[in-house]
Amino acid sequence: MTKTDVSGLSQLGQTVAAPHSPEGAVLERVPASHNDIDYVVRFTAPEFTSLCPMTGQPDFAHIVIDYVPDGWLVESKSLKLYLHAFRNHGAFHEDCTLDIAKRLVDLLAPKWLRIGAYWYPRGGIPIDVFWQTGKPPEGVWLPDQGVQPYRGRG
Repeated sequence: MTKTDVSGLSQLGQTVAAPHSPEGAVLERVPASHNDIDYVVRFTAPEFTSLCPMTGQPDFAHIVIDYVPDGWLVESKSLKLYLHAFRNHGAFHEDCTLDIAKRLVDLLAPKWLRIGAYWYPRGGIPIDVFWQTGKPPEGVWLPDQGVQPYRGRG
């Protein structure tokens, strides 16, 4: 069995204050151990929160991130702290979603990444945001993200 090298991590196993902004959050990575096969890593943030940049009111989303590693894995504690940093950050749904995706692509250089951000409606209209880097590698098992479209009371 392969052991993951965690020697370069600064947050895992440590008491770490929540970052004040996404820009100030430290995202860390660890070497992927199974580079001989393609597989999907999924992170689900069912209670993501940010702030509307115009009103300061909270916006809520269910975010699903899937990626196929190419040498690196995102360290989950650092990802949780990064996502938490959006709680006091004013940005539109599209900006939050794409900033998360681009930061992960910059950190990991994955073979493939997609993000689905299913935003809860404010004012009666949900704004869902989807993006991916391209086609997923052939033959990789890619489950549906499993989030139903918003139906309201209907």
